[in-house]
Amino acid sequence: MRVLAITNMYPSAETPYAGVFIEQQIRGLRRAGVEVQVMVVDRLKEGAKTYWGLGRRVLRRLAAAPADVVHVMYGGVMANEVANCVQDRPLIVTFHGSDLLGENLSGRLRKWISAYGVQCSHKAAIKARGIVTVSKVLSDALPKNVDRSKIRIIPCGIDLERFKPLNHEECCQRLTWNPQHFHVLFPANTGDPVKRPALARAAVKFLVERGIAAELHYLSGVANTEVPIWMNASNALLLTSLHEGSPTVVKEALACNVPVVSVDVGDVRERIEGIQGCYLAAPDAVSLAEKLLLVKDQARIVDSRATIAGLSLERVAKSLCQFYSDVLD
Repeated sequence: MRVLAITNMYPSAETPYAGVFIEQQIRGLRRAGVEVQVMVVDRLKEGAKTYWGLGRRVLRRLAAAPADVVHVMYGGVMANEVANCVQDRPLIVTFHGSDLLGENLSGRLRKWISAYGVQCSHKAAIKARGIVTVSKVLSDALPKNVDRSKIRIIPCGIDLERFKPLNHEECCQRLTWNPQHFHVLFPANTGDPVKRPALARAAVKFLVERGIAAELHYLSGVANTEVPIWMNASNALLLTSLHEGSPTVVKEALACNVPVVSVDVGDVRERIEGIQGCYLAAPDAVSLAEKLLLVKDQARIVDSRATIAGLSLERVAKSLCQFYSDVLD
């Protein structure tokens, strides 16, 4: 099977952290025997102008290297532009989060741009032959006039060979962190207000004011190869986002047996359900701090790795391959 994967975020020398979850998904598909070509629409480098003439560039790419399926791995303007031009073969669109939920904490201009992107996502969803959402909350966010029979919920997988439990003290030493302190890892995203970093800071400040040697570490601009070190050096992962789709960082923490404290967002409730030592909290500093205190008073690790075995790169690739076959049929 031949697939043209189109994405506007992908790791590069300048931005090694961008779109790692998409790169991993493509790696899983290739391992499964799918012939995947990647077309990167470089939104980070070129800005919105990169979408100008995208349809023509996609058609030229397909003429030069035919594909059985076109898979657009993010919604918004990019997905709609591709949906407008690809009509002679199946088109699948994956929605990940803000492409359907918007960006409600950004400035006025960014809100308008985000709202336009959501409208484009709705149009692309109607035109697409198949739709993938990474969580149920995103499926529910699709317009009512979208045919539900063409939707599949397939979270992004994680590399279980890379994300695994490592020695805590050795990881702290490598990062020059004090192993006697309580280390809280916050998945920052270049200051994105949707992540609500002020809420995370307030929760850790609450701990510090009560005499706990707690430190907040921002997981931002870290190469994916180093993320397992940061995970295993941490005592807890803290997530405070206003909205998420299916946060990959939560699954990575669970693969490393690291406790998760999070607001009820995306599919986090589903991921940590039944795992002793992981907690949902209200979106306020006191509630988050109280749950972090529970983590501090227990063992540093949790027994969570087995719960996400079904989200390995191989399992997710198998689900996508089956969906490709269904759409082609």
